[in-house]
Amino acid sequence: MGPLVELEHLTKIYQEAGQTRVVLNDLNAKIFPGQIIVVRGRSGSGKSTLLNLIAGLDDPTSGDIRIAGQLVTQMSPRQRALFRRQQLGFVFQFFNLIPTLTVLENVRLPAELAGRPVPEASERARRLLREVGLDDRQSDFPDRLSGGEQQRVAIARALVEQPALVLADEPTGNLDRLTGEAVIELMRRMMRERAITVLLATHSHRIAAEADLRLALVDGQLVADADPLES
Repeated sequence: MGPLVELEHLTKIYQEAGQTRVVLNDLNAKIFPGQIIVVRGRSGSGKSTLLNLIAGLDDPTSGDIRIAGQLVTQMSPRQRALFRRQQLGFVFQFFNLIPTLTVLENVRLPAELAGRPVPEASERARRLLREVGLDDRQSDFPDRLSGGEQQRVAIARALVEQPALVLADEPTGNLDRLTGEAVIELMRRMMRERAITVLLATHSHRIAAEADLRLALVDGQLVADADPLES
């Protein structure tokens, strides 16, 4: 089976206060279906930048990104938005739930945006909320939930359209250790059951130890992260 994601000579350069900062430097990588891949790196190393580029939320300075054989870097903004709805799911550090929507409405929103009828979108959302243990919180608003519960809602939302790839940016960064470990275990189980590919940026040694493939972002390049339990 061929790669799901291909990064070809990917470069991202920022101009900041008259200075040039190279975040990604002619980076090449392939991500294969069904893997859980962790990318570690220091703050400012470019982990979030890399995820944003793969998601089509930012443009590289040069290079190409292919996902499921499609050249994301040559899509129009509208084409990218449609592609994200069909192929990608997202889990963020700060949950990014919409405070004026209920738990059920938050989870079904990507399915509605993809054009699914509300009854079908709601049934998908309810099924996932049962799976993450929040069946009894469907009518609550996000501010009534704990951080761990909000992140479980975010995981359900990420999966409602059955994406090929989930991008997770520090998904436990706003949680205590025990809650974070429970959230990661839930993510890992649900993604493996669905054979979904996960690219997860984190500082956590424990999370990295559970990955299929461990990478580190160093000087704009992805390198093997041989021992995630070392600093």
